[in-house]
Amino acid sequence: MGAGYDDGWSAVAAEWSELWAGSAGPAHDALIAASGIGRGSRVLDVGCGSGEFLRELGRLGAVAAGVDPSPGMVDLARRVAPLADVRAGDDEDLPWAAGSFDVVTAVNSLQFADDTLAALAGFGRVAVPGGFVAVANWAEGALNDLDVVEAAIAEADDGERPPDGDLRVAGGLEALLVDAHLSVVASGLVAVPWEVPDEDTLLRGVLLGEDPSVRRELEGVVLAAARPFRAGAGYRLLNHYRWAVARTAR
Repeated sequence: MGAGYDDGWSAVAAEWSELWAGSAGPAHDALIAASGIGRGSRVLDVGCGSGEFLRELGRLGAVAAGVDPSPGMVDLARRVAPLADVRAGDDEDLPWAAGSFDVVTAVNSLQFADDTLAALAGFGRVAVPGGFVAVANWAEGALNDLDVVEAAIAEADDGERPPDGDLRVAGGLEALLVDAHLSVVASGLVAVPWEVPDEDTLLRGVLLGEDPSVRRELEGVVLAAARPFRAGAGYRLLNHYRWAVARTAR
């Protein structure tokens, strides 16, 4: 994330964990299966956020570690996954020795790196020779119901949704891993539904981090755009992550 990292995440860490952290579960499962994580596997999660993946890794019997640049996220991750080694740090300067991990993961975090190739070089440094680097992030907007809502917000604000980044489109993660001199062994697309029980939870999740006045202005826009995704009293938005797993040189 670099020296210019803006820690807006500390202020919203607890609410983000409540509203969003669980939605990445299917992507976690895909990375676990493809990289063979199991009992005794040494796993580092880069950009570990509030620690839910670390907790899941611990339940599998893996030896989990996590790193995040946000102090608020680090504090929360240490509570969520008390057996994990969670440290504050940057993805390009990981505070572990070379060859410390069998698997290095990054879920919805690599795209925040100032230099993604430098970040992947750091992942490879702390992985054992022949170890795995496993990455997942949001797929392109056309595959996400959430994009419909975010497009409506952008239109109401007289703006435009930014184009999909290279890592979100088909083949983007694989190309980046190859550019980082890693050997891709598996990749795919996985559904990550976001289910919320009511309007208030939907609004808090979509407008996370916004000032109360902005939330009030956008409530009607969000609810109108989300109407097609009603499921009983709540909402179900079907989104997708792309993922890829590669091996370091032996």
